[in-house]
Amino acid sequence: MSLWTLQADALDPPARARSRWYCDRPDCDGKPHDGFGKHARTLQHPPEGVWVVWYILAGRRGGKTRAGAEWINDRVRNGRAKSIALVGRTPAAVRDVMVEGPSGILACSFDDFRPVYHPTMSQVTWPNGAVAHTYSAEVPASLRGPGHDTAWCDEVAAWTDARKGDAQDTAWTMLMLTMSEGTDPRVVVTTTPQQNALTRVIRSLPTTRTVTWTTYDNLDNLTPLYRQQTIGTYEGTRIGRQELMAELLEDVPGALWTLELFRDREGDDGRLLTGRVEVPPEMRRLVVGVDPSGSDSKGADECGIVVVGKGIDGHGYVLADRTVTASPAEWARRAVAAYREFGADKIVAEGNYGGLMVVETIKAVDKTVPVEIVTASRSKRQRAEPVAALYEQGRVHHVGQLAKLEDELISWTPESGWSPGRMDALVWAVSWLNLAGGAAGENYLAFLAAQTEARAATTCPGRPNGHHLWRDGLCTLCNEPKEAA
Repeated sequence: MSLWTLQADALDPPARARSRWYCDRPDCDGKPHDGFGKHARTLQHPPEGVWVVWYILAGRRGGKTRAGAEWINDRVRNGRAKSIALVGRTPAAVRDVMVEGPSGILACSFDDFRPVYHPTMSQVTWPNGAVAHTYSAEVPASLRGPGHDTAWCDEVAAWTDARKGDAQDTAWTMLMLTMSEGTDPRVVVTTTPQQNALTRVIRSLPTTRTVTWTTYDNLDNLTPLYRQQTIGTYEGTRIGRQELMAELLEDVPGALWTLELFRDREGDDGRLLTGRVEVPPEMRRLVVGVDPSGSDSKGADECGIVVVGKGIDGHGYVLADRTVTASPAEWARRAVAAYREFGADKIVAEGNYGGLMVVETIKAVDKTVPVEIVTASRSKRQRAEPVAALYEQGRVHHVGQLAKLEDELISWTPESGWSPGRMDALVWAVSWLNLAGGAAGENYLAFLAAQTEARAATTCPGRPNGHHLWRDGLCTLCNEPKEAA
């Protein structure tokens, strides 16, 4: 019998035993009542009826990991799970989040029914003989082994091969081929919202039940510091709709940057491309990019202030966003403060509208700060495209969360008609660092010209908009010779 055509009588679960996690209220907020401590909210209960995949789509720190771990423990305790697959993005993710994490299987187990983790055997075993095998989605072939009746897949949107959907030999496909044990095979998927081929496939399956909740639904269980720092960072941004409200955002048509560029992903050549890092390497050069605003009057543009370094690996690292809407004197003080904080080599500022004024404004704060004025001789699109291409190639990384900058990058299109201060400051800084080669600042305008000249209208498989990106006679994205186009 096909996994996708199981009969309803085989899928209907038995009456759920009363536990400290699940209560019988039809609409529960998870707060203590009737002898229960903090326990499952209604949305954290598995769906009733006919389903194979329970797809939990939740905002950051929304309680999805707890829901997955409690479901696994409950299913084992009730005898519904004997052979379980625990699949995470990496071995460390399985161990540190799914098994040993603060909301993982061990933390959520009953005192009288506590499982044992055997890391050397990649197994978790329960007193009744149930066994969970741990797998990394980085190694799909590792799933060629035991059959399973239950599986928990965590952060599938970030799996290395997620862009391939359910293609042959992907981790998802290999897992589903093992779901052949028992009469009630079930899978829980816990993930933050991201659009890619795999998440679209899973949500489209007729036996998938998707449940969504937000970070705000779990506020009672979050620390004040988390509310202030993380929620405060994302609130009010387009990315916040995804990270907090669990909306599945589509990329903005025509935007040069996409959401995928800020995540870990697999390149066309199979290499892992890292979009975000927590700790950058040692820096060779470091600059503060500034896109000045003229005034602090109502409706004035923000002054973009972005700190970018060139690491010893030759890659770019965006370290901070200090953008502000303020008077020239105030944004100059903020730019100089960023220069001092990060020990930058210089401030690189756009000077199309009063280059001398920009220098004088900054020098009025600190006359020792070196300032280089750059002038836009090309359109915003022509300046931004080569920088976006460096992101596509995995050569620019964001250090930590830069929500407002990322929100601006994924929202701006050449036809949008607004001036993106953060993006402009980023582009000036990255361009000056000249990540494509040569000394920092050396002929950076020539670099821009080389990257943007003479694009062919033929399709380039390495770029969503179909255009080649030429440098030294080759497309930097697909290596096609310029003559061939």
